[in-house]
Amino acid sequence: MSQPSLVHLDGRRRPGPPALVVVAHGSRDPRALSTVRTLLDRVREQRPGLPVHLGHIELNEPLLTDTLADLDAHDTTDAVLVPLLLARGYHVKRDIPEMADRARVRTRVAAPLGPHPLLVETLHSRLVEAGWRTDMTDAERRTSAVVLAAAGSRDPDSAVDTRRTAHLLAHRLGVPVIPAYASTATPTVPTALRALAARGRERVAVASYFTAPGRFATECAQAAPWIASAPLGTHPAMTDLLLHRYDQALQADGKSNAA
Repeated sequence: MSQPSLVHLDGRRRPGPPALVVVAHGSRDPRALSTVRTLLDRVREQRPGLPVHLGHIELNEPLLTDTLADLDAHDTTDAVLVPLLLARGYHVKRDIPEMADRARVRTRVAAPLGPHPLLVETLHSRLVEAGWRTDMTDAERRTSAVVLAAAGSRDPDSAVDTRRTAHLLAHRLGVPVIPAYASTATPTVPTALRALAARGRERVAVASYFTAPGRFATECAQAAPWIASAPLGTHPAMTDLLLHRYDQALQADGKSNAA
């Protein structure tokens, strides 16, 4: 039976909210897909009635192109694509918009997740879970630091976004936070760790700036001389952030239509 809130007085069904399509990169590690699916379930729990779908750029099914085709086949006419990506880069600027442009469904592409204070909240929580102490003395802080381990990209805007997150996390923790990368960009995680050690930073944690487990996250954690946090995963702030980017894209679209 139709929900009363979705039916006009004359019996015609009202259009529901635009679908939220979470766009994940894709991974060969099965833990990544499991993590993303759990995250989507939590989004559905937080916002009942919102159609939530998953599409991948590569490596996993469903691919984003297939998800959009399926939405069209089921008469969904409107969708917001929210990248499950942490910074601007080729996927955000080119791959996702090109896939969206080829779709018959009307689409809007939201901003990537980062930088944003909710990501810093997640990073902080994961570090505390791994053993980071929030009650350090001033002397302990002078010998402590964090390497923010990210995937890496050739796009300079991606590095700008990651540095911004590192700055926000450093302000939260009260210690230096150095962005470093698993591939493509520099410095690498081992290089950043050596640089911090040369500066007398003896207690250095690796903060995993990855949305889900995978090869890069594992390799970066293994390089940690002290503690390494878990990937961002299904932390409640990640659910909040996905919905925030969805709402933000709708608000921006509404303002542009009103102009």
